[in-house]
Amino acid sequence: MHIVFLDRASLPVTLRSPALPHQWRDYPATSPAQLGVHARDAEVLISNKVVLDAATIAALPRLKLIAVAATGVNHIDLLAARQHGVAVCNIRGYADHSVPEHALMLMLALMRQLAAYRQQLAAGAWQQSPHFCLFGPAIRDLHGRTLAIVGNGALGQGTARLAQAFGMKIVQLERKQATICRPGYTPFVEGLAQADIISLHCPLDASSRHLIGAAELALLRRDAILINTARGGLVDEAALLDALHAGRLGGAGIDVLHEEPPRQGNALLDAKLPNLIVTPHIAWASHEAMSALGEQLIGNIEAWAGGQPRNLVC
Repeated sequence: MHIVFLDRASLPVTLRSPALPHQWRDYPATSPAQLGVHARDAEVLISNKVVLDAATIAALPRLKLIAVAATGVNHIDLLAARQHGVAVCNIRGYADHSVPEHALMLMLALMRQLAAYRQQLAAGAWQQSPHFCLFGPAIRDLHGRTLAIVGNGALGQGTARLAQAFGMKIVQLERKQATICRPGYTPFVEGLAQADIISLHCPLDASSRHLIGAAELALLRRDAILINTARGGLVDEAALLDALHAGRLGGAGIDVLHEEPPRQGNALLDAKLPNLIVTPHIAWASHEAMSALGEQLIGNIEAWAGGQPRNLVC
């Protein structure tokens, strides 16, 4: 079996060899121009973020399985895969600790003004303080705050559990366009108005693009915090920056952008605001999470080859 990993450098952990007869070939990265050569003769293609569109899939007659080295599959043409009899499987439940911990880190850093105090300390403000400590931007506790969560999967639930340990009240938001609110959920608009912090843990699709835009930001309290460790397209970045500059939002912790990597730049990266923290899509990337992802990836290939496929998307 010919197995090809198109963007091996996107998963910088050791992978064990699949327990089946195979030939393995990997590339640190694969550009669109290189794709035809790199994927040639592959029966199994591993892709983290390399786009596999209809034309590519049609041009690979030996291809039988696309093993996605991530949860999201929006870079795969699933319809084309079905039409050509190509199975697609993905990774699930590997970052159940890493992403929630990152979300809580961003909440804590913003509520306790970590970046602002680091800036003041670097500028010598503590040395000049008339007091034993430095009084600057207001510090707030997580305890007693209301956390509104969008997305009730493993990551949303994991974030809720950590937040509850800090004494936070959890509000699970119903889908934005829902006409009926399920038991245990709060209507979307109502939940936004209640939130001290809102954390996004939902997929990106046509219905959720710009889930948080100017109208939604206007519903939030002026000191509310927005956390996005899910997908960049969930948030209207221009509207977010406007709200931060205008003082209509307490802060934002962003791990994802609408274009990654941001080769053309991004206004959020240039903002230099003490109440805006941007991290480079690393919420998922603890060593433990990446190791779990790698083990599941190889296991997915072995399960498919053994006639018992798992984690199938199509």
